[in-house]
Amino acid sequence: MIPDLEQLKKDHKTSYFAEEYERLLNEEKKVNEMVEQDESLKELAEEEIQNIKFQKEAIERQIEEMKKSEKEEEEFPNEIILEVRAGAGGDEASLFAWELAHMYEKYAEAHKWSWTPIDDSSNEVGGYKEASFEVRGKDVYKTLRFETGVHRVQRIPATEKNGRIHTSTASVAVLPLRKKTKIVLNPADIEIEYSRSGGAGGQNVNKVETAVRLIHKPTGMSVRCTTERKQLGNREKAMEILVAKIQMQRDEEEANKYSADRKNQIGTNDRSEKIRTYNFPQDRVTDHRIKQSWSNLPSIMDGNISKIIEALSSGVIGEAGDEE
Repeated sequence: MIPDLEQLKKDHKTSYFAEEYERLLNEEKKVNEMVEQDESLKELAEEEIQNIKFQKEAIERQIEEMKKSEKEEEEFPNEIILEVRAGAGGDEASLFAWELAHMYEKYAEAHKWSWTPIDDSSNEVGGYKEASFEVRGKDVYKTLRFETGVHRVQRIPATEKNGRIHTSTASVAVLPLRKKTKIVLNPADIEIEYSRSGGAGGQNVNKVETAVRLIHKPTGMSVRCTTERKQLGNREKAMEILVAKIQMQRDEEEANKYSADRKNQIGTNDRSEKIRTYNFPQDRVTDHRIKQSWSNLPSIMDGNISKIIEALSSGVIGEAGDEE
């Protein structure tokens, strides 16, 4: 079957293959015309046509492999927005949110993924009320997609005088940034606010209103982006994130319709689901979805979460009970 060459020419990834395939078709046509004019060349021509056929088939296979790779990248994109947000527990929750962000940053560093802060809201103790980061790298969404949900910490805070164990929570959301999306936003539904970016960055950051906040009025969702130096760049990035958040909300709603069918599956979209407990007094982290536990919390909080990620990817249900 002849590929759609005109369509392939429009994509820079496949334009070379289209041109090469077209060249082979022209060669094939010339050889056939030559045989029509001189039958004595038929045997020689058959060998040439067979060689052209092999080359065409090789190109067809390469095109199919590329399409398959693109399809997989569309399902599991190599770019995500990772959000952390403090939940119940006041300052302790915000500190835990910061620690989770640090854990993922160290894990990303070990995988040679890029890690770029998009925006954050800190408090007086140095914790995150909320923060978002852009993470890019091979298989980043495929690897981290099961981290979405509520993470719970149990420990004795430094300010606790009576040695009581406190329970705090922070939520994580992993938003895939897809190249193709069905979400189409009406510009009239989006309110745009501009402000000065905080933090380091020189005079431009402090004096020019480069930070952009988008509010999607129908859902009440808002996104703020400060990572780019220019206002336009922040607006485009904020729009990408807003679309990803709305898509995630719709995915959650769709998944909840079939929640009965998902009892034995690991969720990837429910941000309200309690997924993991980090118990410091017992030096144990437990993932409640697969009912497995791991020790050495200091190492885990320093980004060594490969064993947890691998267990989630295999989806094996363990024997450890849920920790209340």
